[in-house]
Amino acid sequence: MTIHPSSSPSLSPSPARSPLRIGLLGSYGGRNTGDEAILMCVLSCLRAHRPDARLVVLSRDAAHTRTHQPEADEVVDWEGVPQKPLLDTLAGLDLLVLGGGGILYDGEARRYMRLVNAAHERGVPTFAYAVGAGPLREGDDREAVRTVLPEMTDVVVRDEESRLVLEEVGVDRELTVTADPALLLTPEPFTEQMMRQEGLPTDTRLIGMSVREPGRAAEKLDEDDYHALLADVAEFLARRLDAHVVFVPMERQDVRHAHGVLSRMSAPDLGRILHNSYSPGEILGFMSHLDMVVGMRLHVVIFAALAGLPVLPLPYSGKVFDFARRTGAPALVGVAREQAGLLLAEVDRLWDEFPRRRADLTTRVRGLQGLSRETCARCGFLLDSIDGGAAGPQRTADLHLHDVVTPSAP
Repeated sequence: MTIHPSSSPSLSPSPARSPLRIGLLGSYGGRNTGDEAILMCVLSCLRAHRPDARLVVLSRDAAHTRTHQPEADEVVDWEGVPQKPLLDTLAGLDLLVLGGGGILYDGEARRYMRLVNAAHERGVPTFAYAVGAGPLREGDDREAVRTVLPEMTDVVVRDEESRLVLEEVGVDRELTVTADPALLLTPEPFTEQMMRQEGLPTDTRLIGMSVREPGRAAEKLDEDDYHALLADVAEFLARRLDAHVVFVPMERQDVRHAHGVLSRMSAPDLGRILHNSYSPGEILGFMSHLDMVVGMRLHVVIFAALAGLPVLPLPYSGKVFDFARRTGAPALVGVAREQAGLLLAEVDRLWDEFPRRRADLTTRVRGLQGLSRETCARCGFLLDSIDGGAAGPQRTADLHLHDVVTPSAP
């Protein structure tokens, strides 16, 4: 409609909208390098779409997040705190972003779903940002996921394994599969001085290795069994390639398990453990010093693939198996001592054949990065709908994705 000056001589300018307040809820502040990498990438995505937005991170350790995530404008503790201030924080958001990363599993899913449901009750739209799911066997977690997830504005999962888990639970809604947000992480320099401080040789090959603790997300691991298996692999690589093995901890508990593997090696002097604290970007930068990676931690495997290294994922869970499949890496069926012969044969073949596989890995990783950008774009479309884009300026708690963006095939 055209408004003529004669019919409306004194038009007041529209009041400026306040910057959006966007909350991020995930396994942040838990001192896991992979989760921190995810948070960095999600914050970067949101900042790119809304430079003036107020980014509010709900953290397990607010002090840690404030120190290590400078893109966050506010950080709020959400564990062991009074509920009213936390619920007031949720009520003041324009959007709650759940994830990314593997957060929907037994013992944890119900806690995240409780906060997402509280956001829904306060009229706040919600977006699941490439989350991972499974295992989900406990009744309370399954029920929470089955009832709350369908009410979210959009749900994006990071792999097919997660979609299958959620479908098995009974989640009745469209689920879009993209890829892990950390695939868009930018490397930072890991300098020669850092190498010297870690006592790492610079005149020999270095093989990266990642171990982890058994637990709910890795419930099938037998500690003694896989320590012995990885000791066999480390010994083989050190001698086969005239190399040193460097253990890359992603959590504090990983250091103990790295020592467990070293203690079973007949030549532990050929192994080292990174002891200092590094940012996710620096760990990604460290990959440039390595010649090969054998990894249990998903994000060590992701970082190795980003660096274009030959990488053998050790699939203790579906998410690692799924990433191995998507990158064309050898996809073993488990981590058990009786599989030592198969594992050694695979790692030997990987080293010999990688020059021919390199171009294929590069192509596959670029494709996964494109899927990671798709998650960011979908979140951007939702933000547009909230602050005056496709759906207008009103609150959009009951907005469904087809009103925001046409879904693309996973």
